[in-house]
Amino acid sequence: MDVGFIGLGRMGRAMAGSLIRAGHRVRVWNRSPGAAEGLEGAVPVATPQEAFLGEAAITMLADDAALRAVIVEGGLIDAPAKPALHLSMSTVSVALARELALLHERAGVPYVAAPVFGRPDVAEKGALNIVAAGPPAAVEAAAPLLDAMGAKTWRFGDAPFRANAVKLAGNFMLIAAIEAMGEAAAFAEGHGVAGADLLDLLTSTLFASPVYKGYGASIAAGRYEPPGFGLALGLKDIRLALAASEAAGVPMPFAGVLRDNLIDAVAHGDGAKDLAALSLVAARRSGR
Repeated sequence: MDVGFIGLGRMGRAMAGSLIRAGHRVRVWNRSPGAAEGLEGAVPVATPQEAFLGEAAITMLADDAALRAVIVEGGLIDAPAKPALHLSMSTVSVALARELALLHERAGVPYVAAPVFGRPDVAEKGALNIVAAGPPAAVEAAAPLLDAMGAKTWRFGDAPFRANAVKLAGNFMLIAAIEAMGEAAAFAEGHGVAGADLLDLLTSTLFASPVYKGYGASIAAGRYEPPGFGLALGLKDIRLALAASEAAGVPMPFAGVLRDNLIDAVAHGDGAKDLAALSLVAARRSGR
């Protein structure tokens, strides 16, 4: 397929690489032009308008502000020439997802929300888990692209915002798991047990799942750089989850605790570290 790809951060670059290896023609644009250097097979273009064309356009941008700046304020959705579909793979708010669905409907561009679960190393292997929602025909049209980037596509109906709600729910659970491990490790160390030993036991038995094992190993080793999932981005996602929960009348009290602890971590200079650095909050509060 002829694809435009907007947003070449660590995740976007890896995802574009998977599309290229699968044989798709990929035109790429990033706010920092140097991001495309070394991405063999990519076709760099000078403007986002040149990328928002073709059989599909994919956006993988950092947050609501970045996506809005390019698609809405940048005028792409109102441009005369448009793609056959827009695949939005960013983790953004439910509110923005609803707004974009309406704007795309007015513009006549099928819109699919398809946020992903997985870190950059998983994206490089084309093994992401992708959450997709949108018009069934558009999701089917995007299937060759989704298959190239992910191990499995999980479909959640024809309303795009539902995919974003699922993504935020998943990130809430992931961050809650890290908080639990951090508190448990600090608790164990308060009783003379090495936190690393506790986490080795629990992530090999009761909690032997990828999130617990991966983040548990990082916490045990004190390994927080380079970031696979930045802590500041985790704070952004928890804030989005809280806003969406309030809009739906769904209390999420523990999300409020996570927000405050993430703010604590950022205030202590850990925002650019991996999300596993959230565990430092519990360690610091216990004097360890």
